[in-house]
Amino acid sequence: MPALDTVEVPAEREKAGGRVRTKGQVEAEISKAMVRFEREQLGRGPADIRTQIVQDMVIIRMADMLTPAERALVRAGGMELLKQVRTKLLDTEREPLNRMLKAATGCEVISMYNDLCSQTGERLIVFILRECPEMRWQ
Repeated sequence: MPALDTVEVPAEREKAGGRVRTKGQVEAEISKAMVRFEREQLGRGPADIRTQIVQDMVIIRMADMLTPAERALVRAGGMELLKQVRTKLLDTEREPLNRMLKAATGCEVISMYNDLCSQTGERLIVFILRECPEMRWQ
């Protein structure tokens, strides 16, 4: 997974060009890395993505995530199958995702949760970190 492994958001470089990175900049960098991940894994990225760092959580919300084939599968009653496949794909790439988040936040990932909404095609991924990176921006 070269795109995630090479994302340039190391916490050790909190000062880039003499400026301290803001929480918003880190959130935007995580969003960009997740769009790359989705494009590499599924051939398309979300229509919109929002990343929020809240205490020890990184919450990623992606809109319009279903491909036309996946929408057809959902209409045919295959939502659970689709969720299983998406979860398995995410689990197989867990280590590169964890490395990307550690580089971005400076914190180790201890768990990950995800879900997909059949009505909206929205995907939510929540990473729980070992510590609270928000302290860096207060």
